[in-house]
This record gives sequence, structure tokens and C-alpha cells, in this order.
Amino acid sequence: MSRAVRFAPLALLLLIIVALVWRLTTPVNNNVHSTLEGKPVPAFDLPPILPGKPALSSDELATGQPHLVNVFASWCVPCVTEVKVLETLKARGVAVEGIAVRDRPADLADFLARNGDPYERIGSDLQSQVQISLGSSGVPESFIVDGKGVIRHQQIGAIEGSDVPVILRKLEQAR
Repeated sequence: MSRAVRFAPLALLLLIIVALVWRLTTPVNNNVHSTLEGKPVPAFDLPPILPGKPALSSDELATGQPHLVNVFASWCVPCVTEVKVLETLKARGVAVEGIAVRDRPADLADFLARNGDPYERIGSDLQSQVQISLGSSGVPESFIVDGKGVIRHQQIGAIEGSDVPVILRKLEQAR
């Protein structure tokens, strides 16, 4: 038997190992990015979820000032830590709007009482229709919308303290 034939299984095994190691070191990006960046926010008119807290509609996002639209839920664990960062942004003059996804009023009221309420308005998206129309794949997720109602930036995942300068810069660019 020739030497090449004898070492073929070993070469094949090494090739498989190299492929597996490469695949493990370069994971797939599973984030679903919105295709709406640079396009107007899809039309929507969400009902209020809490008494005393205004509802949210797409018309309220085209008022001449940029907004940060946060898609969140009371049952979302990363949303708990994100609320503190959103409060920091609100204290710096950012208009934070909320879309509560598949949430119940009592649960949301408890969530806001425990963690803080940075939201000017919160719309109730019980069936995730607005979330899907925005191209959002999960919670939390945020969108910077300019004063004309055009999506300028999408933040997938929780906004963390280290993201604040980027968010503020994107909001300034959206003016």
C-alpha cells in the first residue's frame, strides 16, 4: 500500500479538527439587524399600558426632536440593568420612549416601581406586531429615531454604561 493512502485518514482527521477549531473560534452572528435604518418608522398607534402614562404612536416620533425608542418587557432579565442606563440618558435630556412587548399592566407597573421609570410614553405591543415591523428580533432593543421619524440607529441588546457616549453621539447626529 502506498504511503499517501496510509496517511489519507490521518490527513482527513486533521482537516476536520482544523475546521472544527476554526468554527469554534469564529461564532456566527445571529443578530437580526433592522433593514429600516435610514427609513421612516413604520406607522403604528399603540394603546397605553398603564394609567397615567401616555401611549405611543409613530406620529409622536416625528416632532422635530430625536427619540430613543426602547423595546422591552418586564419579564426580560437584561432590561432590569438597562433601565438604570436609560435613566442616566433621560437625566442627560434624552427623550426615552418605550414599547412594552407581550406584557401585562400589573407586571409592568411592578417592574417600573422596582427598577425605575425612564419612559416618557409606553405603548403596549401585546402581539409584538410593532416590534416585528421595526425589525426587532428580541428584547431589549433600542432605536434612535430622528426628529422627522426616520430610524438612524439600532442597538441590539441592552444599552450598557459603556454605550452611553455612542448613543449620545448618534442622538446628536440625528438632530
